[in-house]
Formats: sequence, structure tokens, C-alpha cells
Amino acid sequence: MTNDKLLSLEERRSKYSVPALEKGLDVLEYLSDQAVPLTQAQLARVLNRQAGEIFRMLACLESRGYLRREPNTGAYSLTLKLFELSRTHSPYEVLLKAAQPLMRGLAEDLRESCHLSVLHRERVLVLAQEESPRPFRLSVEVGSQHSPMHTTSGRVLLANMDAEDCEELLTHELEWRREKPAARAQFMKRLAAIRARGYERSEGERFVGGLDLGVPVGSPGSSIKAALTIATLKEKSGPSLESMLPALKACADVIAVHAGLKPEEEVRGASSPHSGPQV
Repeated sequence: MTNDKLLSLEERRSKYSVPALEKGLDVLEYLSDQAVPLTQAQLARVLNRQAGEIFRMLACLESRGYLRREPNTGAYSLTLKLFELSRTHSPYEVLLKAAQPLMRGLAEDLRESCHLSVLHRERVLVLAQEESPRPFRLSVEVGSQHSPMHTTSGRVLLANMDAEDCEELLTHELEWRREKPAARAQFMKRLAAIRARGYERSEGERFVGGLDLGVPVGSPGSSIKAALTIATLKEKSGPSLESMLPALKACADVIAVHAGLKPEEEVRGASSPHSGPQV
């Protein structure tokens, strides 16, 4: 194991720190998080920086087109440049193109809502959703972020991560740090069970009457890991999550093959759960 592997995330950040770059990233991340224009003085105060160094950084980011300064108030806000860059080089673009028509077919066939999620900054990020055609349905907002520990999608993603990466991600979770060793061991045992059976299900985890069934998209060694999850409401007559599992797994496999996250040989003979493209 290399020395860098032995270093914690914070130690690596300290060892390879680039102060000027970090100032700029602090500005961009804080403005993104607040989503409202802020003045130079406000940014200097919340970022614990000198007004002079913040001014130079703001001037640079404005000249490069990342920030816009309002003429009346002097407050700074983000432009669309970061969004344009992410759209141009997004690693999820191919995944979304492959997933959306297949998810649409799955939602129509099963008459249940489904959503696609990935891990982003230690949170579960919902990339796409297709809603059930039924009048009463469960909806998850695209772009919303959720706990990796307390969502079906999150546990599916954690279960299919490298063990070291999973443990490092969990160290950023306040809830995980507060858990006793026995509870942590039980959670890791649950992840192992998810990995072994290939899916996770939950009932009433977020609210009474909610049912979730999730499976991984892609192989364990995939550079991008995603989870495909059915989210529905419990009724007197069902539904049966187990009966939907084969179609959900088949859809996830076809998405993975079309997005290049899984070799076709692994799922040869499997076809789309609807009339869409086949492997």
C-alpha cells in the first residue's frame, strides 16, 4: 500500500494544499450553497479571509466568467459557466441517455415510479425519475440529495462500493460517528447481505406506507455506480415488491450495458423488460 493510501482525506488535503485554488473553490462552493448574491465583505466574513485576498479572487473569477457582479449592490453570484462545463463533460450524460427511455418503459409496464441515483459528495443524488401513470403515486424530486445510510438507494450504493471507500465515506456522516460499535457492525452486516442478494427493500423507512426496492446499475468495478429504485405506496391489495424485482433487475442490466458500465456477456440473453431496445 502506498503512503498516500495510508493518509486520511484531511491529511492529503493538507499535504497537497494549493491556497490560491482553495480560496477560489471556497468562493464558488459557498455561493452555490447559498444560492443568493453576496458582497465581498459578506464572503470575506463567512470564509474567514482578508478582504484584499477575497477581492483578488473575486476579480479573477469574474474576469473568467464564473461570477457576475450586480452593478447596484456589488454582490456576486454564479453564472451558468460551471453548469455549461458540467453539461459538456458530465460523466452521467451517457448514463442518463441510456437510462431514461428504459426507465420510462419500466414505469409504464409496472405502473410504478422509479428513480436513478448516484453518490455525490457523500450524499445520494437523484439523477432522473420516471413517474407512475397512476393517479396516486410517489414522486422523488430530481436533484434532491438524501442520506446514504437511511435510503434504499444509498445502501445499495454503499454495498457495492470498495470496502475502503465505503468506510471513508461513512466517516463523514455525523450519524455514523455517533453510532456505537455494535450498531456499526450491524449496519455493515446489512450492507454485506444487500451485496450478496443483489437488492435492497424497505417499508415505512421515510414515512408510513412507503415501499422501496432498489438494485445496483453496473458491475462492482464500474467507474460510475448507480442505483435504480422503485418507490411506491402500500395499498390494501399490494403491491408485491418481490414480483417487480425481475423486471427491475433486467432494466438495470440493460441500462448498464447501454451505458458501458457492464459487459454484454454478463447479461447475454437478458432483454429489456418492455418493448424498448434489447441487449
